[in-house]
Amino acid sequence: MDVEILYVVMAILFILNASVSVFLMKRDDLDTFQKGAQMLLVWLVPFLAAIGVWLLNRSQDIQVTQDKTFGGGVSDSIGPGAE
Repeated sequence: MDVEILYVVMAILFILNASVSVFLMKRDDLDTFQKGAQMLLVWLVPFLAAIGVWLLNRSQDIQVTQDKTFGGGVSDSIGPGAE
């Protein structure tokens, strides 16, 4: 029973580390050294570093918000007051 729980925990850690490693490899804003250093940190400190590095890099992303209105509204491209 205990061995099965250990295997499940190890599988979850491996999947988490692998997914964060893929996430880091796809980032264009990091150079090769930064990617390598962060991936080394993720694999040396499995759970905490993987979540920490992922959260750090996700916080650097630009949030794109979509306007709720459709078809212009107050920020119409014609200009203010044009009717």
